[in-house]
Amino acid sequence: MDVKIRKLDGANMDIDLATPDDSISWQQDKCPWNEVEGVNVHKCAVKNVSICPYFCGIEYMDNVLCCYPHENPLRDV
Repeated sequence: MDVKIRKLDGANMDIDLATPDDSISWQQDKCPWNEVEGVNVHKCAVKNVSICPYFCGIEYMDNVLCCYPHENPLRDV
């Protein structure tokens, strides 16, 4: 199966990122999984909690590699 990997700007991650009013000063693409479900709960990676099954890595500078709606084919099972 040929899995398309998207590059999402702004790293949709929650790794030690704390802002007082949940605002950020850089462009951040929306998570395609959140968009399909109409929610804002999915994150690519949350420190000490989880890594999204669609997360395929990080590319310089803070681009998230995402293969939604297909699970990461390189992920260990």
